[in-house]
Amino acid sequence: MSETLITLPAADGFRMPAEWEPHAGTWMIWPERPDNWREGAEPAQKAFVAVASAIARFEPVTMLVSARQWRNAREMLPAAVRVIEASSDDSWCRDSGVTFVTDAGGRLRGVDWQFNAWGGLYSPYDQDQLIAGKMLEIERAPGYAAPLVLEGGSIHVDGEGTVLTTEECLLNPNRNPDLSREEIEQHLRDYLGVSKVLWLGAGLVDDETSGHIDNLACFVRPGVVALTWCEDPSDPQYAISRDAHERLSRMTDARGRSIEIVKLPLPGPLFRTVEEAIDIGSPTGTMSRGLGERLGASYANFYIGNGFVLMPLLDPAHDGEARAILARLFPDREVVGVATHEIILGGGNIHCITQQQPAGTPG
Repeated sequence: MSETLITLPAADGFRMPAEWEPHAGTWMIWPERPDNWREGAEPAQKAFVAVASAIARFEPVTMLVSARQWRNAREMLPAAVRVIEASSDDSWCRDSGVTFVTDAGGRLRGVDWQFNAWGGLYSPYDQDQLIAGKMLEIERAPGYAAPLVLEGGSIHVDGEGTVLTTEECLLNPNRNPDLSREEIEQHLRDYLGVSKVLWLGAGLVDDETSGHIDNLACFVRPGVVALTWCEDPSDPQYAISRDAHERLSRMTDARGRSIEIVKLPLPGPLFRTVEEAIDIGSPTGTMSRGLGERLGASYANFYIGNGFVLMPLLDPAHDGEARAILARLFPDREVVGVATHEIILGGGNIHCITQQQPAGTPG
């Protein structure tokens, strides 16, 4: 059994590395939830296979799969992908999975956050609450149990002491209603090993995660942030992106650098079609999959790994422009595009379904 530590990561010399630092591998969870994924999740599974296959060209991939889907996943996935049986409620490894931390000596540990399905978006979520602990158990890595409801998609770090997040998500009363902004900041410092928290306001329009930062903005290297940008004044995203730009323009990071902002185009807007709508019957949360709903599509939801950047292909009108921007931002990495419309239909994208394990030895 992996050890549960009673100390704090920062006090022990641990920090969350930036996504672009070397990985030991990537974790994912197989999709099958019938009230979230259409057509028995078969289209979503093909999209997850495309993502896992692309990543497996560059680094090891582990897919957590339920017992009833294990054989199907093993047959669909390339042999290089490790398939491990593990129960879950849905497939958002970024949010329900562990956040790995490392120290200067190369030791690997993990933070097990509290998870409440994005403030009660769906129920049950008791199996998702166990995913982080299962990942730590598989890797035999010690873990810290954090007293904070938090999903991995709500934070982005630069690896040098700065974390980027949104008020809409972390200050939402559906997460930690009894904690103040200052108390939440202290937990971020203690468990991520950061010294400065940069707060943006709202996240992507109609993002059912309550404004996860990974659909709005992300660090691409220390001092540089890619920001979802909208040029249409009639689009609600227009004001949100400008507010984020104004805030970032006034900010400095933990090392005193001003923030350079790179604008990423907004795809679409995209809306759920008749074929893509799901009648989820009597919902056990606040999740909806109805006709005409706007999809939370964003090019900021890309994933950085060993020698590559994996970006979502969402809108032929903007895919090329987004790819060119990412290629300029990451000249030493191969920019790989994957069609992820089926993942968007479930409420997230590439960054949401992946969780990096940084290089390090459990201990």
